[in-house]
Amino acid sequence: MKVKDFIKKYTMILALVIVFILFTALTGGRLIYPQNISNLLLQNAYVLIMACGMLLCILTGGNVDLSVGSTLCLTAAMAAKMMDSGFPAAAAIICSLAVGALIGVWQGWLIGYIHIPPFICTLAGMFLFRGIARVILDSKTISIMNPSFLNLFTSYIHFPGEENGHVVSALIIGIIVAVCLTVYTFVRRAQRVKQGYKVEGFGGAIAKQVVFDALIIAYSYCLMGYKGIPVMILWILAVVLIFAFITSSTVFGRYFYAVGGNEKATKLSGIDPRKVYFWAYFLMSFLAGLSGLLVGARIGSVDGNMGNSYEMDAIASCFIGGASAYGGSGTVPGIMVGAILLGVINQGMSILGLPDQYQYVVKGAVLLAAVVFDVVSNHKTGKS
Repeated sequence: MKVKDFIKKYTMILALVIVFILFTALTGGRLIYPQNISNLLLQNAYVLIMACGMLLCILTGGNVDLSVGSTLCLTAAMAAKMMDSGFPAAAAIICSLAVGALIGVWQGWLIGYIHIPPFICTLAGMFLFRGIARVILDSKTISIMNPSFLNLFTSYIHFPGEENGHVVSALIIGIIVAVCLTVYTFVRRAQRVKQGYKVEGFGGAIAKQVVFDALIIAYSYCLMGYKGIPVMILWILAVVLIFAFITSSTVFGRYFYAVGGNEKATKLSGIDPRKVYFWAYFLMSFLAGLSGLLVGARIGSVDGNMGNSYEMDAIASCFIGGASAYGGSGTVPGIMVGAILLGVINQGMSILGLPDQYQYVVKGAVLLAAVVFDVVSNHKTGKS
């Protein structure tokens, strides 16, 4: 692979590495403290999860869902209110997820079958669901103290007898995950070679896998020095792996790319675009509902302003991670890189104590640069 092609293919990964090294140096190494490394994913769990759903919306033609921050607030408010009223955690979780699913059905039907423009429909939802959340909360802040609910989302994985600050299980689990990932990668590569697919060179595959495994083990080592592996990471991994499989290995997942690439041709080939739009917005709202539970558990309380601008973080992660502003292209691994890049920028600037206004400037500049790079590198001048 030529250097130019390599840089183009791995631009955002290289940017992530550069930004991480830069903020590590600027913060005097504080960025890589075990607690900060652990919090990097925990504080951005909602972005990582909602970006998977937002990718589906963007794939359909550059569309977005502006209501996810309000949906997150509504589902968190529902859960907090129910538990505050004495309902068990299981009932609160089921009802909250059901609300997220119901919102998804409603918006998916309006966009897919009634042909309401996604921007207008989700903009209306942004105001509507935020208002309902504040009605449920009665404009108050409700604390979440149910131990069953908190343990489900905010606890840590420990072996018996382990204490915080020296959790060997984190490193052991990290090594096991790295080994399993390596075996899976090369077994899948062998299958693709047998089926006649073109694959990258063996040396390149080994080098890439060594880097991935090293990052997994290094991250696990950092977690070992804090509290261990957070349960919330398991929720993130479950969603990411499911949506990565859907978008890369299923016919259903390819429908989203087809609609974004050429909706008319997709319809003529026998695929109903209405169903594709419906599922995109249904899954997005459901993931927003799940994110509401995660954020509520992490913060420990819910108020009417929860989730403000969260939709922008999810959208920015997708575009920074390589999703096309015109739809039809983008991957789950790519948007994960975009989300982590934003998380590193946010956390690095927070450690440095920079005011919020500078964080907005930097995030806006990064987003604009990512979209300009996509348009210029792919010679796009419009939706063509």
